[in-house]
Amino acid sequence: MVRDQLEGQGVEDKRVLTAMARVRRHLFVDQALQAQAYSSNALPIGYGQTISQPISVARMSQALQVQPGQRILEVGTGSGYQAAVLAEMGAEVYSVERIQALFQAALDRLTRLRYFQVKLKLDDGTLGWPEEGPYERILLTASGPRVPEPLAHQLADPGILVMPLEDDGGQRIVRIRKAQDRWFKQDMGPARFVSLIGAYGCPR
Repeated sequence: MVRDQLEGQGVEDKRVLTAMARVRRHLFVDQALQAQAYSSNALPIGYGQTISQPISVARMSQALQVQPGQRILEVGTGSGYQAAVLAEMGAEVYSVERIQALFQAALDRLTRLRYFQVKLKLDDGTLGWPEEGPYERILLTASGPRVPEPLAHQLADPGILVMPLEDDGGQRIVRIRKAQDRWFKQDMGPARFVSLIGAYGCPR
């Protein structure tokens, strides 16, 4: 997967590649789908949600420019796979999931795999996790029309926020840098993610 899908499609960050080689992706999907875990496809995890394509996880992780010890807010825990990759990169991850069953499954899975540097919360992810902020990095794993206002306030200065934004009926991954109270947006390419649901996201 790392050689053919990630390196073959331009992922160059060695720490991302190493982390994704370490995380056992098949443990983050249902047993019936484990044979497909290392394919290039997104896979269903229930409740209308997916575990993203490996290339999407790699590109988002690379865009974050994670440094060891940084605090990262993740919106949309899902299976817990992305959080595990960030933890393998040395980050302290605070991840928020709105669906009870996915939250519980991810908590059990990450605890069993000993990713103790990942903290989980059951809540509306568009509200963030203000009591634990600010965060040097924020990652949204679902697509919305704009950056949720609470997350903009929880991003440290300097800091980086990465998310898929809706754009003329499609989606684009954007990296937004905050520096000295100024915001700089960079287009990182096309994306295909589920919708961001919440008070500051898409309507249900």
